[in-house]
Amino acid sequence: MSYKRLVSLLVLTFGLFGASFFAAAQGEGNKSNTPNEPATAAEAKPVKEEHKLDVAKVIFGHIADAHEWHLFSIKHEGGEDTHVSIPLPVIVYHPTNGFSMFSSSNFGEAHKNAAGLEVTESYKGYHIEKGMMKEHIIADDGAKIYDLSITKNITSMIISVVILLWVMLSVGKKYSKNGAMKAPSGFQNFLEVVVIFIRDEVAKPCLGSKYKTYLPLLLTVFFFIWINNLLGLLPGGANFTGNIAVTACLAILSFIVMMAKSRKHFWSHLLNPPGVPGWMKPMLVLIEVASLFIKPMALMIRLFANIMAGHIVILALISIVFIFAAINTTVGAGFVPVSLAFTIFMFFLELLVGAIQAFIFANLTAVFIGQAIEEPHDAHHEHEHNIDIVM
Repeated sequence: MSYKRLVSLLVLTFGLFGASFFAAAQGEGNKSNTPNEPATAAEAKPVKEEHKLDVAKVIFGHIADAHEWHLFSIKHEGGEDTHVSIPLPVIVYHPTNGFSMFSSSNFGEAHKNAAGLEVTESYKGYHIEKGMMKEHIIADDGAKIYDLSITKNITSMIISVVILLWVMLSVGKKYSKNGAMKAPSGFQNFLEVVVIFIRDEVAKPCLGSKYKTYLPLLLTVFFFIWINNLLGLLPGGANFTGNIAVTACLAILSFIVMMAKSRKHFWSHLLNPPGVPGWMKPMLVLIEVASLFIKPMALMIRLFANIMAGHIVILALISIVFIFAAINTTVGAGFVPVSLAFTIFMFFLELLVGAIQAFIFANLTAVFIGQAIEEPHDAHHEHEHNIDIVM
């Protein structure tokens, strides 16, 4: 697909979203501006509360995980909205009743209860309580249960893994068929450039002669994060890498590799800093030990915050149109081109941010592992000297 076609597709996509949302907001505005006709006591009916766009609910509903994949909503005048969603499998373990598996569509729509919480209908002794950022499956009998469901984020992860395997196996098959000496072509050429970049700019500078051992890990982390960042930018996509639980798992993986491969030299410098007065060593040791846990936390928070912030900014820019349309339809219509322009700009910026954040995560992982496997300088120089003698 050419660059001009990609831009045209993005403009058309966001234009359709903006037009549909504006039409819905205009319909609500016209309905709210209709004068009330007098009614007799017999004709009097309870007035339905005016539906207003809850921007916070829309934004946090997109970036939050869920037991169904919500695509879009269809508004009906004088009736409830129709939500188009893909139901996902619900897998729950109850300590008494054992495992239960069913579709999330059996819960139905969520409605606010007396306490103000959004609660679905009960099914097989379970119901869902929805918050701003989380939703939980609760047992009707109050028992502690284990939710093993295939949620929206897990489904997105499975899709990204399938794409990653398909891409890598296809390129690997092409190398096996044509050999490594033949010039790559097509997508193979693009992938080779990225792999060589990670090898030469990340693995070799940080890991030295041992870069081949950790290059598969760095490439997997980079492409996994990058693919999920791109999938999250699709209309209706999941905010997978913007979920702190996901980034925490990735950071813990890097931390485990760093600790498992750490050498004696690393721990000797950590627990007994050389060239430091004895009275300062306890304080420095505490700082160094704290830094061990700060490193994975930095990986976790940086990726989570950047990706989630990008999703919020894009959704906020789109929502501005509906906010102004609720005030005045003419102002809302006039603000559509401005909102669309900023949204497209932010979308392309997020394409760049998605690649940069994947690179930063892989680069910092390589830096932290390199610090843990670093050899004493004397041994390192001796190793280089032995190489020079052999050569």
